[in-house]
Amino acid sequence: MSLALDRPEFAPPPQRGTGRALVLALIAHGLLIAALTWGVRWRSDADEGAVDAELWSSTVQQAAPRLQAPPAPAPVPAPPPPAPAPPPPPAAKAPEPAPAPKAPDIALEREKKLKEQKEQQERELERQQQQKKKELEAKQRAEDEAQRKKEQQQKLAEQKKQQEAEAKQAEQKKAETAAKQAAADRAAALKRMQGLANATGSDDSRGTAQRTSGPSSGYAGRIAAAVRPNITFPDADTVNGNPAAEFEVSLAPDGTIVGVKLSKSSGLPGWDDAAERGLRKTDKLPRDTDGRIFPSLIVTLRPKR
Repeated sequence: MSLALDRPEFAPPPQRGTGRALVLALIAHGLLIAALTWGVRWRSDADEGAVDAELWSSTVQQAAPRLQAPPAPAPVPAPPPPAPAPPPPPAAKAPEPAPAPKAPDIALEREKKLKEQKEQQERELERQQQQKKKELEAKQRAEDEAQRKKEQQQKLAEQKKQQEAEAKQAEQKKAETAAKQAAADRAAALKRMQGLANATGSDDSRGTAQRTSGPSSGYAGRIAAAVRPNITFPDADTVNGNPAAEFEVSLAPDGTIVGVKLSKSSGLPGWDDAAERGLRKTDKLPRDTDGRIFPSLIVTLRPKR
């Protein structure tokens, strides 16, 4: 049988270069055999030269044949190389160990901490400055608002004062006008009374009529005594001085007051009003000492007796 038939069915196929390897193996074996043969021959020659004795024999003996090197064995075909084993799977790469933490640098840590503290202090300082700025702005706004209200109140007070002054001036002007009118009316009434007295008297009694035509000297006191109990003015003691208010009073024939008119103001509106109310409340004035009732009188009243 051929070599191809002797090869197992499932053996791996012969690899390329097998013949070349076989030739090289034969050459190597040949060289090895030649070297062994030469070595044996060299030892044989050496042994023969060392013996000097000669042996003689009567019979011719045939020399022993030289030792021949054994024939080289037939080369055994090299077995086919085994099939290469499948490469092992690549081993899983072990994770690289984490680098060992470096020892903390105390100086760097301290510097970092100081820097953070400084930044925090700067932020806190800025916050305080902002807060102080807001407080100052709020305080300034409050002061401005207070100043504005104060100026507004002053302006209103000045306006009110001016209005009061104008009203007082108008009242004084009105009182002056009324006083002038009352004086004129009084003068006219006196003139009329004098005319009546002159008309009823003779030429000889003219002077006496003129003297007796007016009220008696104590009549004004009697009128004041009758009117004062009806006047209510609690601030009389606080009045500076003792100003007088004059009223033109019209009377009925029985002495009943039929008209009261302020002819001259005392300068105290409160006293003027109180005196006028007292006159109206009196209702009737007493007669003069001679029993007469004058149709028109000028009554003067003061807050102090």
